[in-house]
Amino acid sequence: MSHEGVGLRAVMRSAAFLTAGVLAVPALAACSADDEADKPAAVQDIAPASRDLIADGGTLRWAVDAVPETLNTFQADAGAATSRVAGAVLPSMYRLDANGRPQINSDYLESAKVVGTSPKQVVLYKLNQQAVWSDGREIGAADFAAQWRALSGKDSAYWTARNAGYDRIEKIERGKNNLEVRVTFSRPYADWKALFSPLYPKDVMGTADSFNDGARRKLKVTAGPFALKEVDRKGGEVRLTRNARWWGHPSKLDEIDLVAVARDKRAEALAEDKLDLAEIDPAEAERVTLAARNKDGAPLQGATPSERHTAGAKGEKDTSKKKSEKDTSSAEEDGKHAADEKSDRGDKGTHGEKSAHGEKSAHGEKSDKGEKSTKGENGDEGEKDDGSEKGAAGAKGSEAKAKEAPSRSALSYFVVRKSLEPAYTQLALNGSEGPLADERVRRAVARALDRKELARVVLQPLGLPAEPVGSHLALAGQAAYADNSGALGDQDAAEARALLADAGWVPGGPITEQKKAEKAAGSKGKKKDAGEDDRPGKGGTYFDGEDDKPSGVDRKPAQDPKDHTRKQEQQTGARSGAHADEQAARHLDGRQYAGQGGLPGAYAPRGTAAPKGTAAPAGAASNVLAKDGKPLTLRFVVPSGAGSESLRLVADRIARMLQHIGVRTDISKVSDESYFKDHIASGQYDLALYSWPASAFPATDARPIYAKPVPAADGSLSVEQNYTRVGTDQVDQLFDQALSTLNEDEERSLVRKADARIWAAAGSIPLYQRPQLAAARIGLANTGAFGFQTPVYEDMGFLKKGAHPSASPSKSR
Repeated sequence: MSHEGVGLRAVMRSAAFLTAGVLAVPALAACSADDEADKPAAVQDIAPASRDLIADGGTLRWAVDAVPETLNTFQADAGAATSRVAGAVLPSMYRLDANGRPQINSDYLESAKVVGTSPKQVVLYKLNQQAVWSDGREIGAADFAAQWRALSGKDSAYWTARNAGYDRIEKIERGKNNLEVRVTFSRPYADWKALFSPLYPKDVMGTADSFNDGARRKLKVTAGPFALKEVDRKGGEVRLTRNARWWGHPSKLDEIDLVAVARDKRAEALAEDKLDLAEIDPAEAERVTLAARNKDGAPLQGATPSERHTAGAKGEKDTSKKKSEKDTSSAEEDGKHAADEKSDRGDKGTHGEKSAHGEKSAHGEKSDKGEKSTKGENGDEGEKDDGSEKGAAGAKGSEAKAKEAPSRSALSYFVVRKSLEPAYTQLALNGSEGPLADERVRRAVARALDRKELARVVLQPLGLPAEPVGSHLALAGQAAYADNSGALGDQDAAEARALLADAGWVPGGPITEQKKAEKAAGSKGKKKDAGEDDRPGKGGTYFDGEDDKPSGVDRKPAQDPKDHTRKQEQQTGARSGAHADEQAARHLDGRQYAGQGGLPGAYAPRGTAAPKGTAAPAGAASNVLAKDGKPLTLRFVVPSGAGSESLRLVADRIARMLQHIGVRTDISKVSDESYFKDHIASGQYDLALYSWPASAFPATDARPIYAKPVPAADGSLSVEQNYTRVGTDQVDQLFDQALSTLNEDEERSLVRKADARIWAAAGSIPLYQRPQLAAARIGLANTGAFGFQTPVYEDMGFLKKGAHPSASPSKSR
């Protein structure tokens, strides 16, 4: 998933995202929190090049999941493509740097700072005097004021998805001149830098009609390096062209075409010369990598020297355990190939010519539509020998290989750029009902997990740093990050068993056969999805000699998110994609939890015995935990789609880890379409895997995810975006305090304290930062796997012949 804009704020309004591979803490390590925050887990991989090495002209064809439903990022159905368009055509007061921290965008701002705190907070923006809309009008206070009124939440005629921060503004007025904007807040707001990014013209924000409908299909007035030329819904394409009124560095490209291509079709589209750049899944990345090796032995771009012979291998042991570093020679090789192969995409592109489909491709390979990839015939392993496929005849295998050859050759003109996405995958534990309503059971599940092993399963085969994520509220490199997992404790199966025993779950307890009508936890009244597969041996169920159905109380569906979530998002600024208290003596001061670590209650007392009356009868299964005649079985819901292999692999590993402590898992595979809506959001699960994007403003964006659920007026449970249904008053209070302080150090400290309590509550367990893989045409510079950093659209382009990318990002800006 792409991450345009400051803090992924537009992305966060949609549901947490789910695909595998593909939606703040006290200092708990020996190093200081600042030391931890200064080190991103992986650097970006974009083939950086200074502007003088990039040819003028050309068209970049960039894959998106779908043509955006709306071009208004503040509406509920805005998605990643909406944010990508906004990043190229609209002002943003701040950009994210490579560490995920907001920096002033000098194209629009000369300065922005708090100039008053008493009696009210006042922020003064000084605008770039050259900044104008595409109609020639200056960007000014009228645009800021119109956006504030539209997003303040005071006028229900505006169909907004969120209003966090804007609801704290009291007034906006012109300063000493047209280039100054004074914003006065009614209440202090720590995350004021999150506001006005993007900024829409007053023509869009001025009335409810123009806000609701005027910017869904078109943007007549823009102010970015590119302008919106066309939204072709039938053809599945959005065309952005160079903005003639742009005052900054001129765009190197003539045009950026955002082309709607499903992820499982992208390798095929790349091979057919329909794309130049696409985020891809690990299976497609392996195809591209193997194609490059088959051509000339070139390594996976971005791999370190020690990784060159192992990138893409499955389950290989990590020997270096070092963070991924860019290899200069790999980046230089990108430019070398671009020159040696004389890429038509880079060559013709310098003259703005688009290669035609069906004619010779950019590198002399025919790009007939008939010469499609055989991915559909061979799953996700397009490079494997089709003749060895189960049940395939030798003749059929030879025919498949013949078809694959042109695709393989065409893919050899691409490289895989890789980094870590600013998002993490978590294990969610539904604490609303059933066994996981008991905090001791949730903590036991968490203590059974080897998070390092789970990170290795996903990231090590890709040559990426396989370190588990230590915070719910920030990622390594961001200011608020520090590893706070010690508040819960490391993996310890003995402690996990003791916690379960303390909760009344004991080995070999009497088990009463359940009636056929009884359902697994979290499945009340739910008709099985078309894509759901929970047959024994098919759903991944881990039983230990028993055939009983899962236990658990029939769970009533939580409140339909449509009933209350939208209203609360407007009030609180929901973060989306969908992706416990401390001992007083520790004072939540950010010190390392010593020894076993963890908060009081995270461990059962040593030697905890089973409650009286529940001893295992003779002959009972020794590893089956039971209570009140029911086995401890958790329904683990995972998506069944082709892009979710990594999630299913991780789910299987987790199930095995839980089996060691006597917890059964009934793995149910459900369709991707129903996974979030019908299971996660509605509470029909015990365990689930999904992701949340990281934010530069966690006090604002993360609060709805971890806020304590409260009863709604109709008696239902209002959960905002806290789909685990686990929260505490203390966490809510810490978020409120963090939002209200104007001292940045104090805000970070409060966010980290909040994260410590979130860990201790064990409602969600961060596992690993998601991989970010992009297939890029050789010779394409300043784009690829961006990591945290906001893309600089005007610097993207094709290298001149003979030019090589830099070893470090361009210093031209």
